[in-house]
Order: sequence, then C-alpha cells, then structure tokens
Amino acid sequence: MLNLLASQMHRDCEGVSRRNFLQIGTLGLGGLTLPQLLTARSEAAEQGRGFQDTSVVWLWLSGGPTHIETFDPKMTAPSEYRSLSGEVATTVPGITLGGHFPKLAQQFNKLAVLRSFAHTNSGHGGGTHYVMTGYDNRMIDNGGLPSRPSMGSIVSRVRGANHPKTGMPAYVRTGNIQADGPAFLGAGYAPFDPNGQARRNMNLEVKGDRLDNRRELLGSLDRFRRDADQSGLMDGLDNFESQAFNMLVGSATEAFDLAKEDERTRNQYGKDQLAQQMLTARRLVEAGCSFVTINYGGWDMHGNLKRSMDQRAPALDHAVATFLEDMWYRGLDRKVLLVISGEFGRTPRVNRGGGRDHWAPLSTLALAGGGFRMGQAIGESMPKADVPKTTPIRPQDLMATIFQHLGIDRKLQFVNQAGRPVYLLEEGRVIKELV
Repeated sequence: MLNLLASQMHRDCEGVSRRNFLQIGTLGLGGLTLPQLLTARSEAAEQGRGFQDTSVVWLWLSGGPTHIETFDPKMTAPSEYRSLSGEVATTVPGITLGGHFPKLAQQFNKLAVLRSFAHTNSGHGGGTHYVMTGYDNRMIDNGGLPSRPSMGSIVSRVRGANHPKTGMPAYVRTGNIQADGPAFLGAGYAPFDPNGQARRNMNLEVKGDRLDNRRELLGSLDRFRRDADQSGLMDGLDNFESQAFNMLVGSATEAFDLAKEDERTRNQYGKDQLAQQMLTARRLVEAGCSFVTINYGGWDMHGNLKRSMDQRAPALDHAVATFLEDMWYRGLDRKVLLVISGEFGRTPRVNRGGGRDHWAPLSTLALAGGGFRMGQAIGESMPKADVPKTTPIRPQDLMATIFQHLGIDRKLQFVNQAGRPVYLLEEGRVIKELV
C-alpha cells in the first residue's frame, strides 16, 4: 500500500487554512496521459532540455518568519528592535544567528544566509506568489488567481511530470501553500501533493502478484475513474492516473517509505514531523524528484513572539541541521539545493503585543548546497533591520540562482493564458556571492 502522510494544519492571520486542497477535480482540464507525458519528455530532450540530475528542496516557513530572530539578530540595535531570543555564534567568526538555532550555528559552514532579500508585497498570498514565481500579483489576497507559475511547476514542465526511470513525480509538495501552482502552464504541472484526497486516492491496494498484470492495475484505475466521474470529479484525472501508475509500477513508492531507511539515520532525524518530512525529501531527491516543497507553518507571530519561537524554532533547528549533515555525508551537496524562506519578514520594531507584523521591505532566507559557496552571510541590513543597506536581492535573483542550479535556460519562454509567449524570468541575476 502507498500511504503518504499529511502535514499539520495551521491558520494565518487572515484565516486562510492550509487545508488539504489537491482534490482530483483541481487537476483541471490540462491533465496529461502517460503517452503525452512521454511525448513531452521526448520533445524536451530534442530541444536540448534533457533531464539534469539536480534537485531543489524548498522549506517554506508560511506565515512570514521573523528575519531578526532567525538569521539577522541585530543585537547592536535598540532593545525594541533587536532579537528577543538573543544570538548564538556560528562556526564562522563574526556571524551569529538567532538564539534558537545552536545546531544550525554549528553547521554554518554548510549554510549561506541572505540578509538583504526584499520585495514589495506584505500580503500572505501576494508575498508567496512574489517569492515563488518572481512576479508580484496584488490581486492574490483579494481572491485573485496566480498569474505566474511557481518554480516547481516550471521544473515539472521543463523536465516532464515524472522521472523517466523511477516514475517519481518531478514536483512533490507536502502541505498546501497559498498562491503556489502551475498557473498558465496547465494543471498537468501542478505539484503531486500527498495531503487530503490525494492521499486517500493513492491508497490503492495492489498485491505483488497483480503488479505483473498491467490490465488488472489499469482495471482498478478505470473503476476509480468511473467512481470519480459519478462524483463530478472526472476532469483532469488523466494526469493523476499517469502519476499513480508510474509510481506504483516504478521504484518511486519506496522513496516515500521511511521504513526502508536504515535505523541509524532514522534515529538521527527523530520522530518529529518536520524532521521526518526532511528525511523523506532527501529520499525523494535521491529517487529522481526534481523539486520538493515542505510547508512548515505557524510563523505569523503578531503577538508573544518569544513564546511562539520557543514552540516552532527548535524543530526547525534540529531538522535542518540533521538534513545538512546527512546531505554532505552522502555527497549530495552539489546535487541538492536547499532553500529556506517564507513570504516576507516581520516589522523591525516589536509591537505592543510582543510580536512583529508583516514586513516585505526586508527579510532573510537561507541556502545550502547546490555546489555554491557556503559559510557566509550575503548582504547587510540597516542598523534597525528595516531595509537593506547593501544592494537588495530580489525574488527574480533567487529565481535565476535556482534556474542555474537546475540547468534551466534563463531565456525560457512559454505561452501564457492570452496566447502570447512570455519570459519566465526577465530581470533576475544569479546571486554573485554564491558562485
């Protein structure tokens, strides 16, 4: 049985629930059949866009993590601005992290923090769209739809929705992330999401002796199709069916099964949900997944920030530090790029409730691996951590850096919903300090 575990639910300040959202029907009219996926993959290879063995794991801290209590503690600032959790020295002289991250501080030679990341949208959905796609969209937080594809969907479109050998989906996401998705690329390039209905639908019990009989398996899927049709969920089933078929007959299913991991490594990660998701992500990229997004929410800390950090930060510190150690030990530090970010930072001055509010003019994010230069803090903020002091690093710069790691042409164009070819990246430049 293939049984993919869902993540916990959280609500941000606008009441948006990161609910189980990938229903069969949401795959829409753009679903691709298995033959069409194979054709798309062949066409990509003919156009010089063949599969490259690099991956991205994006740890998304939804809600907007405080940049001051995480990667830019600013202990020289006045008390109402500096980190409420103090700071901890890293292995690199002169660089500190927020006091909740002692394990990451000891792994800092494997990490690069960006202290001058900035954009202009302080809405949860709008900020998410901006960071994940490189483009602003002011309508997202007023009920609008994403106008640009997220980077995971771009990778799925370029490389094909499944790995050609293992059947692993190119883009896997754990937990719903507002404003993340394929947009005009079509629903065939939506992330494979193990939450909610997708999880239940993938619990297809097929005995080993039946796997050799493809007709039996296809018959099961066909019955599943008819049931979905009766429920009005027929649209887009082809893409889901293809992913399910590829996974069940390929080796991808084993990557999701942590029981296949050696006991020593499982013990290192521990039983915390985030740590297990990070371990699963490592197994997924080893099995050929190109882009994994993990949503670890709960960072919308408008009040009592210190207590909230006490609750959320230790699991993050342990999971990421363990992942970094594991990644370097296995020689994956060039293959895999880890990105840690949220939709924006928090206000530099602590509010009356002991928290911080939304703040897009400055945030921090962290990168690890990808063959880039680690062990450094890139960029600098002003003394009160309100805006960048050095040249701002923008969402499209992050996008260009990810494109370079994945081997995606920065001049790549696709046709949008208006039928016009558009560049997916127009202004961004690779972050020069990393190369």
